[in-house]
Amino acid sequence: MEYKIVVDSCCELPQEFKEDGRFEIVPLTLIVGDRYEKEDDEQFNQREFLDAVAECSECPKSACPSPERYLQAYETAAKRVYVVTLSAKLSGSYNSAVLGEQLYHEKYGEKEICVIDSKSASCGETQIVYKIMDLEKQGLSFGEVTAQVEQFVRELNTYFVLENLDTLRKNGRLSGVKALVASTLNIKPVMRDDDGSIIQLGQGIGMKKALAKMADTAVCDVTNPQERRLMITHCNNPEAAECVRRHIEEKCQFRETLILDTAGVSSMYANEGGVIVTT
Repeated sequence: MEYKIVVDSCCELPQEFKEDGRFEIVPLTLIVGDRYEKEDDEQFNQREFLDAVAECSECPKSACPSPERYLQAYETAAKRVYVVTLSAKLSGSYNSAVLGEQLYHEKYGEKEICVIDSKSASCGETQIVYKIMDLEKQGLSFGEVTAQVEQFVRELNTYFVLENLDTLRKNGRLSGVKALVASTLNIKPVMRDDDGSIIQLGQGIGMKKALAKMADTAVCDVTNPQERRLMITHCNNPEAAECVRRHIEEKCQFRETLILDTAGVSSMYANEGGVIVTT
């Protein structure tokens, strides 16, 4: 195995990747009050988790993996290890991964390990995974791959519309959102990443109009879509994800399109019905 890709559990991977020895998911821990505390691993049950969140008055939380857990993932025969984490501004996962790299070097010496702050989450991490694979297939050196991935992260666009903003708001992740209108008005903010933070782009009256606005924004922002992938993740809302896909693909064609359901951490932040788009 020439290389290995390690991701935290905010990253949605297709099933075939989960069964491929080149990939490893390092789980965060999901916590809902005192009734639910489980690792976000292959046993994650989205319905069980969302029901626990709905029934608990406390805001759900996540705990990042320890540096030692990342160290275990680096203990591999693979010559090169690429690590993709959710935004360092949203979680301590990136810092743990970096500390895990330091522990590895102290224990074993030199190894080519690159820890990448996605400055995104969910399918934003998945985008980076695919980019690493593309570059590795080209036979580029470790340094060339890491340099191009860093540029790719700077160009990556992440957008999202959520039915429920409670988790992001209560966990202090919406400092970049200018104003949140009362939920009784059914106004849904359209948001995006800004160097790893969250900002508001606009809003729509109702989920359908907000999703259309998000899709239009994604089309306007993308360059050379035929060379890029469109990725859409949803939290138990496949109809909305498919609607967004059609809206975008009517106006531009991408190299490939993937639609994925959110894993545990993404389900926590997106809440039921949320839709995330990356290009």
